[in-house]
Amino acid sequence: MKIILIMGLPGSGKTTLATELVPLLNAEWLNADKVRAEYNDWDFSEEGRVRQANRMRDLANKLKKEGNYVVADFVCPTREARKLFGADYTIWMDTIEKGRFDDTNQMFVKPINFDFKVNTFDAKNWSKKIIKEILK
Repeated sequence: MKIILIMGLPGSGKTTLATELVPLLNAEWLNADKVRAEYNDWDFSEEGRVRQANRMRDLANKLKKEGNYVVADFVCPTREARKLFGADYTIWMDTIEKGRFDDTNQMFVKPINFDFKVNTFDAKNWSKKIIKEILK
């Protein structure tokens, strides 16, 4: 079982791809917006983003320990956030140059380390390719 991170700017297609991947893996799904809503934590400062990465990691690890694949879709804008989350497999949604939030655009650092890069909006097609990679 693996924890799969789908990361990228807001509007890059993370949730759309997760919608395709989750049933193919029979995975548990952690959507960052839903998790923030559950914890009523809408702090998008650097500190708030670190807290969210830690929260997402803890939830994902619990689900993985229960024997599940886990798909987590969230921006994860910095190297620190990605390191804290600690995914087993990272998908970078490199489909847009800028998202809809200036503060996120300014702090977003393109990842150097990732397992799969998506560069077009075609979740159905990409999900089939990604599944083959993950299940190798």
